[in-house]
Amino acid sequence: MTTILLDCDTGIDDALAILTAALSDEIDLVGVGCTWGNTDVDQAVRNTHHLLSMIGRADVPVARGAAGPLDGTTPTFSPHVHGDDGAGNVGDISHVPVVADESAAELLIRLSHEHPGTLHVVAVGPLTNLALALQADRSLPERVGHVTIMGGAALTPGNVTAAAEANIWHDPEAAQLVFEAPWEMTMVGLDVTMRSILTEEHRARLAAGGPVAQHCARILDYYFNFYTGITGRRCAGNHDALAVAVAAGLVPTTLSPVVHVEVDTSHGPSRGRTIADLRGMWADHPQVPGARHRVVLEIEPGFEDRMVDLILTADQ
Repeated sequence: MTTILLDCDTGIDDALAILTAALSDEIDLVGVGCTWGNTDVDQAVRNTHHLLSMIGRADVPVARGAAGPLDGTTPTFSPHVHGDDGAGNVGDISHVPVVADESAAELLIRLSHEHPGTLHVVAVGPLTNLALALQADRSLPERVGHVTIMGGAALTPGNVTAAAEANIWHDPEAAQLVFEAPWEMTMVGLDVTMRSILTEEHRARLAAGGPVAQHCARILDYYFNFYTGITGRRCAGNHDALAVAVAAGLVPTTLSPVVHVEVDTSHGPSRGRTIADLRGMWADHPQVPGARHRVVLEIEPGFEDRMVDLILTADQ
């Protein structure tokens, strides 16, 4: 079993990640930190606690984290992708969440002491909370077993700019701090998440299920509308849940070299780009001395079906 702290900016794909982590028998979800990104941090907290309450997992602590990027600039959100409420405009905005009396960064530090060497941090939003935790406790990487992020793009274009993926682009300075930290790290980026496709067939199966599955079908309806402008059909990349699945071994990777990765923190057209040194690809990716960044480039297919099966169990 994998002990996971999930850090998210709970929009639509984050909701699927939370459900995957909370419902899987192979994952011990010990906490959720929330940040800004898809929506504002308070809405992310509300959406997160609402989901956990729906499946009887309100025991999982939910902590409020950063409300904006590390450099203090004004945050931007994505209502055109996730709805004004971060839940496809069908969320429960009246839900009153129970919020931990510690910040998301403090939650991460505390859990690293409670689960030294075994805590797996899965971050599927901007990396601001992780950067704040690193600034508060430089010894944190000594206790965290692994960090997996949904973010970046190695061999594919970005989705906010030609170069940058959204989670990294939102806070490149925070992302660079996280990549620089001396812990083992896995990057699950657009190279694979845009090949893990949720379809109308998946949505129809959820719509035929119980209340939790039907909620997922409703929020995916909004998500699919946005993605139609990208893919030309009603579907969506399965971004955040795939990162959870990779972290917990629910989906095998078939190509994931360990290389050096840096983040472009300049203010030019490449700001937020993840620069993965993949020059070894021409020699079948030999071992790179000192490298700590595992970049997932290929996975075994079929996780989307298993994820839908798992969500359907919430109502059984």
